Amino acid sequence: MAGPLPLGDPAPADGRLPADLAVDPATPFSAYLHVPFCRVRCGYCDFNTYTATELRGARQEDYASTLTAEVGLAREVLTAAGGVRPLHTVFFGGGTPTLLPAGDLARMLAETVAAFGIVDGAEVTVEANPDTVTAEVADDLARAGVTRFSIGMQSAVPHVLAALDRTHRPENVRTAVGAARGAGLDVSVDLIYGAPGESLADWEASLDAALALEPDHISAYALIIEDGTKLARQIRRGEVPGPDDDLQADMYELADERLAAAGYGWYEVSNWARGEEHRSRHNLAYWRGSDWWGFGPGAHSHVAGLRWWNVKHPAAYAQRLAAGESPAAGRERPDEQARVLEQVLLRSRLSEGIALDDLPVDNRDVVAGLIADGLVDGASALRERRLRLTLQGRLLADAVVRALTD
Repeated sequence: MAGPLPLGDPAPADGRLPADLAVDPATPFSAYLHVPFCRVRCGYCDFNTYTATELRGARQEDYASTLTAEVGLAREVLTAAGGVRPLHTVFFGGGTPTLLPAGDLARMLAETVAAFGIVDGAEVTVEANPDTVTAEVADDLARAGVTRFSIGMQSAVPHVLAALDRTHRPENVRTAVGAARGAGLDVSVDLIYGAPGESLADWEASLDAALALEPDHISAYALIIEDGTKLARQIRRGEVPGPDDDLQADMYELADERLAAAGYGWYEVSNWARGEEHRSRHNLAYWRGSDWWGFGPGAHSHVAGLRWWNVKHPAAYAQRLAAGESPAAGRERPDEQARVLEQVLLRSRLSEGIALDDLPVDNRDVVAGLIADGLVDGASALRERRLRLTLQGRLLADAVVRALTD
C-alpha cells in the first residue's frame, strides 16, 4: 500500500468546491479511474493497491457500483460549480484494471461518459498486465470505447522480472499486444530499468524485445526505491544491491539512442512515441496542468487550482459513498509560488520545454549557467525563449529543476 496521504485542509462531506473557485470552461477535463486490485504485490511498488488478503470489508465484484457512485457525486459537484465539461481523456490505472471483468470496466466508462460527455476522438486508456489480456477482453473493451492499452512489460529477461516480483510470462506480452492490435487499439508498453542484478546487456535485450513488438508508444522508467516497499527492505538488509546511478544513466542513453533510431521521439523524459498522435494525451494533461477528477480509493483530483485526495482503503471509500458522502480525505489550494514551482517541475521535463518568462523571476539568471553546462539547449533559449533539456539535461532533470526553483 502507498505511504500516508498528504496533509491538507478537511474536505466537506458533500464534496462541494469552494464558492470562489473559478472553473475555466476552456480548460480540458480528464478522468482517472483507479482500480486498486492486484494478484500479488510487486516488491518495488508503493501504489495504493491491494491483494485479495488485504481487502477486508470490500469486494472486487462491488467495485464498479461503488466507483460509479462517485461519478454521480462528481457530476453534482461540478454542475453546482459550473464546471461540467466533456472528457478529453480517460485513464483506467491501478493496480491491475484488467483483473476486473471487461463488462465492469465498460460499465464504469459508460457511466462516466454519460455523466460528462466526451469529445470526438478522445483517448481512453486501460493499463493491463500481460497475463490478463485476451482477444476477447481487448475486443470487449474496444467496443466499449477504449482506444489504447498500456501494457506492463517491465522487462523481457526472466531474472529481472523475478527481481521485481513480476509474475507475468514474458511471452504473454506479445500475445497481449497482438490481442490489442487485433481489436484496433493503440499500444504502449512500459519498461523499468535498473533492477537488482540487471546488466546493460539485459536492458538491451528488453529494448530489443519491446521494439520487436512495434508499439506506438514506449515508457522507460528508472527504478526508484520507495520507502516501505519490500525492495527497500531487501536493500537495507543487504540482500540485493541498490540501483547504480551510473549504470542507470548508461541504460537511459542506450534507450534514447535505440528508440530514436527506430523512429520514436522523446516528448517527456521517460516517454517516447512514434509521432505526436501517439503521445499519451492523458499524461500530457497532468504535465500541462489541465483539470481532472480522480475516481477511486486514494485517487487525486485537480480542478481550477484546487487539489483533493480520497481515502485510501477500498472499504473506507465504499463506506463513505454508501452513506452519501464524498470520499475525499483532504484538500489544498496551493499558492502562486507553489503553482509556479510545480509548473517548472512538470513542464521542464517535456520536449516542448517551458517559456523562460514562466520561470521564477529570481531564478532566470541561472539559465546561462545551465546552457554552459550543456544541460539546456542554448539555441532554443536564445531564439524561442524556451528552456528545453538536452540529453545530458534529461539525465540530470532533477538537478535542473532544483537550480530553477531554489
